[in-house]
Amino acid sequence: MLQIGPYKLANNVALAPMAGVTDLPFRRLCREMGAGLVVSEMISSNPRLKASQKTLWRSRHDHEIEPRSIQIVGSEPLALAEAARYNVGKGAQIIDINMGCPAKKVCKKAAGSALLADEKLVADILQAVVAAVEVPVTLKIRTGAAPGQRNGITIARIAEDAGISALAVHGRTRACAFHGEAEYDTIADIVAAVDLPVIANGDIDSAGKASRVIAHTNAAGVMIGRAAQGQPWLCGQIAHRLATGNTLAAPSPMEQQKILQHHVRELHDFYGELMGVRIARKHVSWYLQYGDNYRAQRRAFNALQQPAEQLRYIDQLFQTDFNKELAA
Repeated sequence: MLQIGPYKLANNVALAPMAGVTDLPFRRLCREMGAGLVVSEMISSNPRLKASQKTLWRSRHDHEIEPRSIQIVGSEPLALAEAARYNVGKGAQIIDINMGCPAKKVCKKAAGSALLADEKLVADILQAVVAAVEVPVTLKIRTGAAPGQRNGITIARIAEDAGISALAVHGRTRACAFHGEAEYDTIADIVAAVDLPVIANGDIDSAGKASRVIAHTNAAGVMIGRAAQGQPWLCGQIAHRLATGNTLAAPSPMEQQKILQHHVRELHDFYGELMGVRIARKHVSWYLQYGDNYRAQRRAFNALQQPAEQLRYIDQLFQTDFNKELAA
């Protein structure tokens, strides 16, 4: 099993932090369905944003299965250290530092994966945050700034020297964003270069793929990102495969209906009716993406304005051919 500081996880499968995706309702659901660790959406270290509604939503982790891991993002060592202290004071049990996000709006502020190009600044940030809190600090990175600037091994060694408890590596450079294939060879090299637990991330979309990635990289675990959208049971399927060698079937259509209904209700409760209805649209779209009539179903659902309408639509949907498609 994967251990981060004093926390021995139930398994070695983590849900990746994803802005706009891994809110509290989705994290709770993925933990209940078998993820060993879930990580919050990234929270800015800018103190002026502490009271913003977005930060308040992202900072919530009530009734969340422990350990509670909160990701912070920024580019100033002292600001990140203060953000770490603040979030620990709010109940965070693990602090995760984002040096993996390739989004332009993050990188233009010299944060996220843009930091990988400045190894001195990386060291200063990691040392400042580790010194600021008594909880484990983890780090998420990419393999480098660009294909010609892969410095993932150097960054990993800096992280190890700074006292980072675990390292998640997305197998692409910042410049590659989500294009091309993940570099599992590079992840394997990083695993071999350090003693701290390394978690492999990137393009892991099935239990079989996860098993092959572990075998190829010798990573301590895997982190599942985009593939979990619309499949909150995927982390549990992967954990079962890694533990037993057997792959669990996806939930039945009836079970998926209950999961989706529960998820949408939680979104309504968490965000309130207006924002809950809006945010439910993208989550339901991810569940629907595996059906043949996806575009028409998404259009119809997105036109709904009331929580009760959304819940009725889901009931009706699972009484149609969509139910047969899921069962096929």
